[in-house]
Amino acid sequence: MKIVVLDGYTVNPGDLSWQPISDLGSVAIYDRTPTDLVISRSKGAEILLVNKTLITADVLAHLPKLRYIGVMATGYNNIDLAAAKLRGITVCNARNYSSESVAQHTFALLLSLCNAVAQHAQSVSRGDWQQCEDFSYFNQPLIALSGKTMGIIGFGNIGNKVADLAMAFGMTVIAQHPHPLRAARAGIRFVDLPTIFSHSDVVSLHCPLTAQNHSFVNKGYLSLMKKTAYLINTARGGLINETDLRAALLNRRIAGAALDVLSEEPPISGNTLIGLKNCLITPHQAWANNQSRRKLIKILHDNIVAFSVGSPQNVL
Repeated sequence: MKIVVLDGYTVNPGDLSWQPISDLGSVAIYDRTPTDLVISRSKGAEILLVNKTLITADVLAHLPKLRYIGVMATGYNNIDLAAAKLRGITVCNARNYSSESVAQHTFALLLSLCNAVAQHAQSVSRGDWQQCEDFSYFNQPLIALSGKTMGIIGFGNIGNKVADLAMAFGMTVIAQHPHPLRAARAGIRFVDLPTIFSHSDVVSLHCPLTAQNHSFVNKGYLSLMKKTAYLINTARGGLINETDLRAALLNRRIAGAALDVLSEEPPISGNTLIGLKNCLITPHQAWANNQSRRKLIKILHDNIVAFSVGSPQNVL
C-alpha cells in the first residue's frame, strides 16, 4: 500500500516512532502540507493520513486511487464525508486515545482559574513574598470546587472522564447528551442546555463541532450563566461565538473562561479573546501528551490493518 501522511508533525514532532505505520507499506511522511501541495503530494496514494489538513471534494476528485482516509484525531470536520462516500472511500477516525489527557487538561485550566497558581508563582518570583508582612497572602480570590456544580455538554468518553474528576473534587455534575438514557450513569443528572448554563458554576464543552451547533455558545446562553461562573472549552473553537464571549468577559457577565481551542488555529490574524485578563488560552494541546500520541499511532495502525482485511473499524 502507498501511504501518505500529510501533516504528521503535531502527532509526532520527533519524540515517537512512525514504524508501526511504515511497516504497512510504502510511506511518505510530511510534517505539514500547504493547501496548494495537498493534491500533488497525495497523488497515487491508496491510504491518506491527515490531522487537520482539509480534504475537500475537489481534492478527492484528483485522487482516483485513494481508498481510505485515516483521520489522526477524533474530530473530522476537515473531511468532506459526503464526497468521500460518493467515491467509495472509507474514512475512519481515532477514538478514545486522549480522553484522560483532555480531562486532565480541562482541570488544569479550571484549577488555573480557581487557584491562580502561575500568577502567584510569578508574584513570588518578583519578590512580593519577601516584602509581605504576613506569612501568607493571595492577590486574587481562591475558589473552592467542592460543592460547586459542573455542567458538561457532550457526554462521551471525555465527558465521562471529566465527570469522574469533578466528582472526585466533590462537585455535583449535570450533563447534556442527545441520548441521555444511553449515556446514563450513577451520580449524573441529564438536563437541557438552558439548565446547564443557568445552574452551573463551571460549564465545560466536550461535544463535536457540527453545522447545527456552530457558535451555539452565544449571547443568549452566556446571559443565563452566573456572574461567578467559568466557561471551559477543550473541544472545538467553533462552538463559541467569540465576539459574544469577549463582551461577556469584558462586562464581567461571567467570571472567566479557559480555552484550549479557537475559531482559527493558529490565530494568524489575531483573536478577539487573546490578552483578556479573565481568559486563559492554551494552544490546542489538551490531547497531546506523549502517552496519548503514542496510543494514537497504534490506533492509526490498527485501523489500517482492519480496513485492509475487510473489517474497517472506527468508520465515520
